[in-house]
Amino acid sequence: MKSPEKVKDHIVNWLKKYLKNSKQNGFIVGISGGIDSALTSTLCALTNYPVFVVEMPIHQSESEVSRSKAHMKWLKKKYKNVKSITHSLTNVFESFKKEIELHEKPNLLGLANTRARLRMTTLYYFASSFKCIVAGTGNKVEDFGVGFYTKYGDGGVDISPIADLLKSEVFSLSSYLKISKNILTAKPTDGLWDDGRTDEQQMGANYSDLELAMNLVETKKDEKSLTEKERQLKNLFEKLQNQNKHKMLPIPVCKIPKNYL
Repeated sequence: MKSPEKVKDHIVNWLKKYLKNSKQNGFIVGISGGIDSALTSTLCALTNYPVFVVEMPIHQSESEVSRSKAHMKWLKKKYKNVKSITHSLTNVFESFKKEIELHEKPNLLGLANTRARLRMTTLYYFASSFKCIVAGTGNKVEDFGVGFYTKYGDGGVDISPIADLLKSEVFSLSSYLKISKNILTAKPTDGLWDDGRTDEQQMGANYSDLELAMNLVETKKDEKSLTEKERQLKNLFEKLQNQNKHKMLPIPVCKIPKNYL
């Protein structure tokens, strides 16, 4: 990243302007112990407006919980406008799971996405309570590349402050803002699975490779000039993108002919 200071200032000013126009009081950010939520919450804190960081564990690993708590503690110490909220959603999730099991065999992907949707519901509850807007934590590769997020889960937000940053740029800006090394070096994970699977394990490639593939697709590089690895990555990227395109496009609306109405 050439100018982290300018990028930081640009996002912070954008957040301030959006909040002022929205006539809301501040920001709500879900904290996961990962780098995207750590960066987003820090940028929101830099606005000097009220920021509520919300931790919502559902059978989270000890490492995720400890990183979340350490980051919230660091934020509150550094920025007086930050308040933290912790609400375990494990019992809520288990109650939902038991109810579903009365009718059918559990769908593991469906349950993973349910965790994200329970968190979205919780964030919007607090957004309503404190008259705040929900700041999303998705980056450019996830939100506009491969669609690696839950529809109406972590994809259900009011604004996306870091969605024009590649994952490498998220790391670069986070390092500049002195976010914890424990978060910077942690393997990215969505935290939705009991086995602790990483983003790379789920997608089949790391973020560096996905960024390379995204660039190959966007620049429409001649297929014949690609190496075998580049070709494989490009194919994987396009497969993930097509599979998740429904998340990234507007909701289809059935238009009624005017003469029918």
